[in-house]
Amino acid sequence: MVIHNGYENISLGSPVVTLGIFDGVHRGHRALLEILVTRARESGAESVVITFTPHPRIVLEKGKSKLFFLTTMEEKISLLEKCGVDHLIIIAFDENFSKIEACDFLKNIIAGKIGAKHLIIGYNHHFGKSGEGDFSTIKECADPHDFVVEQVQGFHTEEGSISSSSIREALLSGRLDEANRWLGYPYSLSGIVEDGRKLGRVMGFPTANIRPDIHKLVPSNGVYAVEVLLGEDRYKGVLSIGTNPTVNTDGRPRSVEVYIFDFENDIYGSPISVVFRKRLRDEIRFESTDDLVRQMTNDKLNAQQTLAGI
Repeated sequence: MVIHNGYENISLGSPVVTLGIFDGVHRGHRALLEILVTRARESGAESVVITFTPHPRIVLEKGKSKLFFLTTMEEKISLLEKCGVDHLIIIAFDENFSKIEACDFLKNIIAGKIGAKHLIIGYNHHFGKSGEGDFSTIKECADPHDFVVEQVQGFHTEEGSISSSSIREALLSGRLDEANRWLGYPYSLSGIVEDGRKLGRVMGFPTANIRPDIHKLVPSNGVYAVEVLLGEDRYKGVLSIGTNPTVNTDGRPRSVEVYIFDFENDIYGSPISVVFRKRLRDEIRFESTDDLVRQMTNDKLNAQQTLAGI
């Protein structure tokens, strides 16, 4: 997959295009992307995905609330590449760009700069100034320009349609199994290992504190069985998300800590990724550290059993 930062100086020969945020690149997104790749191959053209950075909500809702998403741009690129997309165009999104009307974006950028003649959009997709570009508007704009606009229906399961927002809500509500099922792969979290209070080490469970991207969604507080990726090496472990209520006596904020099985290396400052396989339990405040240590021992055993077949 060829990555383009911006849409200037691109010559692709009438590619088939889709656009969107694709947060999570979940099963619904992949159903649309499969159609994109198929249409491109049928016409002997290349497939193109257009996305934006930062997320438009960060620009349009600046200062209103903290925003968290399923994927960083790096993760999104990796997932899109696995879908067989030929080109990814990343457009810088700012206030000036947000004022471009849908018809102008279609005519001047998608058709004019990128050279597309076929646009595929989702069933509820909107783009352009104030989200004015729904399917009927886009179709009306495209008709005079010999431009095909194809709308793809939403991807439905027995539980309903899949959306990035429903997956985010599931992760924040502790419904990891649902989130992973809707994603089509296990949710993951990456960051840098930073220095902590080393209380886990004192209790016999040394942990690595993870500092994730500021806009990466961290699942609900609790204890999880995870796989741990350090460079090319893969390990298993137990991840704790929360405030450590049993030992947190000074009001420290929420933390993300992973205990890696059979591992003793110094990895401070190193990049690390954890893959969420199973939510084991809620975060609990224990009466004593001895009770906490007994529970952590049980957590390790439960995680080992859960991860044994992976």
